[in-house]
Order: sequence, then C-alpha cells, then structure tokens
Amino acid sequence: MPKHKYAGDVIMVDRGNCKFTTKANIAEAAGASALLIINNQKELYKMVCDPDETDLDIHIPAVMMPQDAGASLEKMLLNTSSVSVQLYSPRRPVVDVAEVFLWLMAVGTILCASYWSAWSARETAIEQEKLLKDAVDEIPDAKAVGVSGVVDINTASAVLFVLVASCFLVMLYKLMSNWFLELLVILFCIGGVEGLQTCLVALLSRWFRRAGESFIKVPFFGAVSHLTLAVTPFCIAFAVVWAIYRKVSFAWIGQDILGIALIITVLQIVHIPNLKVGTVLLSCAFMYDIFWVFVSKKLFHESVMIVVARGDKSGEDGIPMLLKIPRMFDPWGGYSIIGFGDILLPGLIIAFSLRFKLSDLSSHHIPISALYSQAFTS
Repeated sequence: MPKHKYAGDVIMVDRGNCKFTTKANIAEAAGASALLIINNQKELYKMVCDPDETDLDIHIPAVMMPQDAGASLEKMLLNTSSVSVQLYSPRRPVVDVAEVFLWLMAVGTILCASYWSAWSARETAIEQEKLLKDAVDEIPDAKAVGVSGVVDINTASAVLFVLVASCFLVMLYKLMSNWFLELLVILFCIGGVEGLQTCLVALLSRWFRRAGESFIKVPFFGAVSHLTLAVTPFCIAFAVVWAIYRKVSFAWIGQDILGIALIITVLQIVHIPNLKVGTVLLSCAFMYDIFWVFVSKKLFHESVMIVVARGDKSGEDGIPMLLKIPRMFDPWGGYSIIGFGDILLPGLIIAFSLRFKLSDLSSHHIPISALYSQAFTS
C-alpha cells in the first residue's frame, strides 16, 4: 500500500515484473483515478490475467502505453506540472503487411541459397566429367572435388542438433541479460561478416574474375584472393556500424542484410545427403518447436521460445538471430519476426531437392522408380 494517497490523480508506472492486477489494485487503494503502465518494449501487448487469478474487482481504468510514448510523457512532465493525455484503443489492420514482406524475404532467401547450392553442385559434376573425358592420370576423389568445406548431416547429427539447440535455448532463457545479449551481438557480427563476405565475393567474381582468381598469402589465413581482401574491410565496417547503431529505428535493415547473408552461406556449407536425414531433421525440429513454444508453458509458466525471441528479459527488442520488419501500418507498433531456424531447415530440404534434380535428372536421366530408392538410402 502506498504511503501517500493520490486522490483523483493518474499514476504512471513501469511494467516491471508484478502482475497487472496487482498494480491496478494498489493504485485504486491509493485513490488514483486511473493507471498508466509504460511497457518495456516499443510495441503494445494486451494486458491479460493468469487463469487462476480471482482478485479482479477493479474499478479504475488501467491502460498500457508503448515504451517510446511513455518516455515522451515523462519528458513532458519534467517541463510542466500537468499533462493532458487522450487515450484510445486503435484498430489493428486485418492484414499485417509486414508479415507478407517477411514471408517474401524468407522465401526469396531460401530460393537464392538453394539455386546457388544446386548450381555449385552442378558445376562440380561438370568438372568431374571433364576430368574423366580428358583421361587424367590422377583423378581426385569424387567426394572431395569442388566440395571442400561442405558438411553433410547424418541421422545422428540431425538428432544431436535439436538437442544442442534445446540446451542453447534454455541457456538463453536463463542467462538473458544485457551482457549476454552483447555477446550474442558479437557472435552474430562475426557470422554476418563471414556470410556477407562470401556472398559479395561470389557475386563480384562474375565481373572481377582476375581479382577473384589471384591469391596472396596472409598470416594465419593462408591463401586469400585479392577480391576477398578488398571486400572484407567493407563487411567488417558494415557489421560494426550496425552493432553500434542497432537500437535506432532503421537498424533492422542492417540486421536483415547480415542475417540473410549468414543464412545463404550456411546453406552453402551444410548439406542434407538424402531424404532420410531430412525427414529425421524436420521431425525433430517439429517436436522442438511444439515443446518450447507450447509445452514449456507448463514447466516455466511462460513460452520459453517466445520470451527468448522477444528478448523480454534483456531490455531490448529481441535477440539478433532474427529477420524482422517493423509493422509500419499497425498503430500498435512492434516488429514481425522470423527465426533463422524457420528459414534454414526448409532451406536445407529445398537445396537438397534442387541439387538432386539438377545432378541426377538432367545429367543421368535416372528413371522415376529409382529416384525414391536413391533418395531414401543412407
């Protein structure tokens, strides 16, 4: 119970960790006429009660405000003794335009990465055929030609991946704080630099072939092309600028660019060798999503996946391992987001399908009855 009575006043409080009903009951007991709750995020959430709550005899309005609106109101109160606030509940659009653009961005990323992976595999097969036709004395192993740095997932590693991802998710949930989020930002920048460099070198090598094929020895890195040396400083500077200004309103553009480049690079490196592994991986990932989004509510009293994705315990707008687009036409604000896993896992299957089609159907004309037996062999 507050020590001072606030008869007829409007009390403004931060969201904090206590229940909404607790805040409202304390404000009403102090004689307040209304309660303004400032959210800890830039978007709005519906204030809901727990299923077992019974203390719902509240007779004053309790309204939530987005974080930026609350900050503006606090600044106004510092300059004047009273501020008039007009409250309303805005209508949300029927169709979330940001979700549509996010879907297009995710599908476009998968298609670009999958076709790139398929064409790379096809070029490798063509090089192998040329070696065979030219009757070269020492022919390299067919599995090693042109696929250096490629990792094939097996059934055991598919199951292990989901288990490791679950452990990492729990660690994020338990350790989510400002310092841990800073560590994630650093790791994301390192991966984003590598991904952006890989994509830019592959794209620019079409026009700067000589720079891409000439190499120089660099300590600790070995032979590096001149084109890579020219592109790397730009990639590092891009990631550093994003990390410094990641809290500004337009920082989502840089995060999406780094994220898309990282996803495309991972899909070039990690391959599914057959549909058996792909089926196991997607099945385990399905159970992983169901458990950590819905079942985890029974164990942790909140959805672990959603809490981690939104960064509720970090004070920021979520972890960086997301693609996001602001809801520009939604008065409630916020971002539409999609995790990297929701893009990578389908991307692995699509990339495998395209590689299989280009390498087997077009090159060897395998009968349709033989496709399934080959696809499901381990």
